[in-house]
Amino acid sequence: MKDDETPTTELPSDFSEIIAGDETADAESSAEEKDAVDMSRVSGWRRILRGNRTLWIVALCAVVSLVAGLLVGRFLISPAEAAEAPDAGLVTVPVEFGPLSNDVTLRADVGYADAVDVTIDTSGGGGSVVTGSVPEVGATLNPLSIALEVAGRPVIVLPGDLPAYRTLRLGVSGPDVLQLKQALVSVGIDAGDVGSNLFDQATANAVGQLYAQAGYPTPAPEEGAGDAVRSAEQGVRDAQSSVTQAQQALTAAGAGPTKLESWQADVKVAQAEQALTDARNCTPPAEDGKCPSVQEAEWALQTTKLERDQLWSSKNTGPEKAALDSARAGVDSANKALESARQAVLPFLPAGEVLFLTELPRRVDAVNVKRGTTIQGAVMTVSGASVRLTGAAAEADARLLKVGAEASFELPDGTPHHAVVSELKPGKDSKARWEVLFEPDPLTAEQLTQLQGNNVRVQIAVGATEGDVLSVPLAALTAGPGGESRVEVVESDPRKGKDAKTRTVVVETGLAAKGAVEVTPVDGDLEKGDLVVVGR
Repeated sequence: MKDDETPTTELPSDFSEIIAGDETADAESSAEEKDAVDMSRVSGWRRILRGNRTLWIVALCAVVSLVAGLLVGRFLISPAEAAEAPDAGLVTVPVEFGPLSNDVTLRADVGYADAVDVTIDTSGGGGSVVTGSVPEVGATLNPLSIALEVAGRPVIVLPGDLPAYRTLRLGVSGPDVLQLKQALVSVGIDAGDVGSNLFDQATANAVGQLYAQAGYPTPAPEEGAGDAVRSAEQGVRDAQSSVTQAQQALTAAGAGPTKLESWQADVKVAQAEQALTDARNCTPPAEDGKCPSVQEAEWALQTTKLERDQLWSSKNTGPEKAALDSARAGVDSANKALESARQAVLPFLPAGEVLFLTELPRRVDAVNVKRGTTIQGAVMTVSGASVRLTGAAAEADARLLKVGAEASFELPDGTPHHAVVSELKPGKDSKARWEVLFEPDPLTAEQLTQLQGNNVRVQIAVGATEGDVLSVPLAALTAGPGGESRVEVVESDPRKGKDAKTRTVVVETGLAAKGAVEVTPVDGDLEKGDLVVVGR
């Protein structure tokens, strides 16, 4: 169809017949019937419109398509006209001046550090019904805090890495005892020798102080332990009485001679001593010129002394001495029994009444029990009181990072917040992603509430220029004949295309980041805002 042709639409055959019939009726009808004929004509048009609605719609669409074709035809350019279009201009971008950095970007979850599930040992037979001290979510557990009360007994929080797995009492030893001693000392309780892993008397006394500070009595000893102590104390008293009686019997058995016998023996010894003295001091008398023999006097003195000593050793006290030895052994045995009985009532620490946690204080993230319920599984979940970001990165990106690297993420209000990489955990295999942990700068309580559980975008700078530098897109670089890097700077209107005036500047490249590269002009001038060619 040509542009100057007018579209025509053929009318249906019944439409022509209706018109012819109307004209015949008009010629033959009288003036009185004209009104009726007019009414019939209107009714006929209505029948046409109702009976051929689809046809009319198709006709209307054809007209609209014709008009649209005419309008589009006016804007089409023929190949001849296209050949006469002007050359396209050069594609350019301005040279930038500012800091350039290469960043690793990843997503990280905001939460509290080292979340762990807390379980309570209820195998000690005291019951597993929660009776009180149920913490609220968000509460903080410190050393000496009561994490929970089970069957009326406390679960005391202490610092430590090893979980409580047995009851600690006098005489046991091991790394868990050493941990207990160190934990007690850390909260100001003297536990004796903290270098020893033996639970001794000092440790038992320290456990008693621990319960006193917690406000609970020490765990009750086994049934009958108190009676055993009282019985052992009575045994010691009886044994000591037996020793006294045996001592008295021995004294009576070995009392020695009577006072008279003892006096007579002493007199004989004194006379012998005097005779010896006279013999030694004798001067010969005039009548015979002889003195008593000194030697004989000495023998006589020795004999009298032996006779006197014999009086004291003449009685046999062997049975009495044996009885005394037996009584003393009985005292030793009674003392040992008393010590054992007293040890049985010394303070001890059941495994279910202590909760060792690392990196105290800790925050309660979830509580799975309430007062009156029976413990089944983990009673709560706690985490470190400090907030950290936990993200994941591909191995290639993770190897660009290092502990202490600076990072940044946005707070809910859009403000950037500083953080550092605190830990890098490699994946289990080469395809697994690495876990990257961040420690943010201190946050306010409101910020903590807003961030808890959110996922944020973290950027870590792995390379940066020292200050502001010139940079261009990587696409602006071309290689010269000697392999040198260069850029093409436009000095005229780039819309002139191949007729635009340009010059080549040889550059030295530096850090590449975010599709741009640091450049330093080596041969030629290059300044901020210069237009460099990235495409033609």
